[in-house]
Amino acid sequence: MKKVFLVATALICLFLNSFAQKHTVDKVAAVVGNNIILLSDLNQQYTQYLYQGNQPNNDIKCKILQQTLTQKLLKQQAEIDSVMVEDGAVDEEVNKRMRYSMQRAGGQERLEQFLNKSVLQYKDEIRPSIKDELIAHKMQQKITENINVTPMEVEKYFKSLGDSVPEFNTEVEVGEIILNPKLTRAEKQKFRDKIEALRLRVKSGEDMGVLAKTYSEDPGSASDGGDYGFIDRNTMVKEFTAWAFKLKAGEISPVFETEYGFHFLQVLERRGEQVHVRHILIMPKTTPESLTRLKLHADSIYNNLMGKKLSFAAAANLYSDNKETKYNGGMMMNAEDVQARSTFIPVDKLDPSVFLVIDTMKVGGISKPDLFTAADGKQGYRILYLKSKIPPHKANLAQDFPKIRDAAQSDKINRTLSEWFQKRRESTYIKIDDEFNTCDELKIWTKTATAAK
Repeated sequence: MKKVFLVATALICLFLNSFAQKHTVDKVAAVVGNNIILLSDLNQQYTQYLYQGNQPNNDIKCKILQQTLTQKLLKQQAEIDSVMVEDGAVDEEVNKRMRYSMQRAGGQERLEQFLNKSVLQYKDEIRPSIKDELIAHKMQQKITENINVTPMEVEKYFKSLGDSVPEFNTEVEVGEIILNPKLTRAEKQKFRDKIEALRLRVKSGEDMGVLAKTYSEDPGSASDGGDYGFIDRNTMVKEFTAWAFKLKAGEISPVFETEYGFHFLQVLERRGEQVHVRHILIMPKTTPESLTRLKLHADSIYNNLMGKKLSFAAAANLYSDNKETKYNGGMMMNAEDVQARSTFIPVDKLDPSVFLVIDTMKVGGISKPDLFTAADGKQGYRILYLKSKIPPHKANLAQDFPKIRDAAQSDKINRTLSEWFQKRRESTYIKIDDEFNTCDELKIWTKTATAAK
């Protein structure tokens, strides 16, 4: 009940905030070089903050202004260095955020009711700030792209930690073979028939957006009437892209199959190398017969592993349906250490269902196939392999060099950015409205601005 109350409170605040903006004369909150930041832009970002379910907090406006000032400095440098982002990337990010907002609101109509404006109006309003955000991110990447640390720098950083050397929890390396059920052509047919019937209804004149909201099983677009906005040739899977760029505006594709299920799509508009599409997806459901067949297949793989007829890495490469791990010897990656591509995972970060299986296994052990349910709700069989296990310990260079190296590099990147921003603040005209004088986060900006005068 508390969570529902907080969300409801945020939504009410969102509406009142939006209403108040219409009855308040806009003003300049800050100036950075030749860029201005309007109070209405900050209020709009605060509205988004509230809509994410956060509690009202005026101090957040200080942080929002600090982030915006940072973006404007980066954007100013990006203009000098000709750093740009494609319109398609901006559209994709706008659409992604709107789909998320609509899911939280319970659909497009409810979102529009809370915003007191149409989704299209709101997209137009937030697009410039999202574009600035993407440009700033790209500029920041350019500033730090060539930063690396030498082994000597890593050692120096580690020594500088002194008594602050971190403690690491138990870590494991876990391999997996994921097996998804395969339906026969006959088993798939009823799902193909279902979506073909929907396609014929659209061809007969029914509203595809309404049908998508009612029947489409794509969680990312169903609530938006199947609308994906503008996509480019790299946005979707190849079968989807092939039809999207083959059709003319207004045309509807035949039913086609991808790894996600059966689709048909409609092209709404073409714009250069981008196309505006909407679609309906029907996902085939697992049958008891397909799971029985899969169990026999999983048992066969397990027996070959136990009989040493093939290695776990070879079996993963040959049979696993998880594209993220099958070409990596089946080894799971540490999601919090993607850059280093670390396979060592703290046990408290493991999926609980995986931990329950490997907790009683010895190093080198392989689990029997077990039926599991994936995050998308689909069932399959999984075989796990415990490759190694490191007990809890205090960090040391010999054992934890990759982690310490990453920490040293992050520290170097942060220092480089800090120095970059300090120089830019000193050489850039900055003016912040007195309304934000109490913001501690902004003192470094106002101090620099005063010194520059």
